[in-house]
Amino acid sequence: MGPLLDVTDLRSGYALMEVLHGISLHVMPGELVALVGANGAGKSTLLNTIVGVVPVRSGRVSFDGTVISSLSTRAIVRKGIGVVPERRQLFGTMSLEDNLLIGAYSRADRPSRHQLKTEMDGVFELFPKLRDRRLQLTQSMSGGEQQMTAIARALMAKPRLLLLDEPSLGLAPLVVDQIMEQLAGLRTSGCTILLVEQNARLALSIADRAYVVETGRIAMSGRAAELLSNERIQDAYLGGRDDVANSMEERIRSRRMGSAN
Repeated sequence: MGPLLDVTDLRSGYALMEVLHGISLHVMPGELVALVGANGAGKSTLLNTIVGVVPVRSGRVSFDGTVISSLSTRAIVRKGIGVVPERRQLFGTMSLEDNLLIGAYSRADRPSRHQLKTEMDGVFELFPKLRDRRLQLTQSMSGGEQQMTAIARALMAKPRLLLLDEPSLGLAPLVVDQIMEQLAGLRTSGCTILLVEQNARLALSIADRAYVVETGRIAMSGRAAELLSNERIQDAYLGGRDDVANSMEERIRSRRMGSAN
């Protein structure tokens, strides 16, 4: 089985400035792959290039064996790539439920209202806290609830690949812990995820593999557990040990051991 997402020698940028300098990576079906690196390294530009917001200058992006580099963002999303953008970008004056329905708008299968309700109930099973907020305006919700809503909206599109851009940004540590656990649960259920995250320790705690991005290039890659223990990565990105990350690592390790048994 080949990669679901395959990025080869990708270059892109803004106006006269090139940001990505020949990046290559891949995501296999069912994997959770993390992109970690300092702020300004090019991680968000990479996601935006994959979905066509930033044009490709050279190189290739393939999805399930088909080159998508020249397609519009709408066409790329319709092929089965869901996006949770940085800072969520919800429609604040609309209800949570309406935001979720917008998430299903791009689908080619034209689901019925009954099907959408059933799928929305499934999303609420994943994020129980949102069920009672379904008629609430998203602008009046907490940051954590808004982030859950943004993920739920992307899932309503039934993506085969989910791209997330800095889901922990601006959230309290305990809320970040909850979000990361939910992403780990999605991965366990078979969802394929490419996660951009500045909180390297948390990202590596839940990922299968990871790529380290530095100044628009892949500086290092490998199994997430190996990178988590790498001295260079620890010195550059991890700093001191974080109690929330430590507790999450223990929960993720227990979950994986349980699934192996």
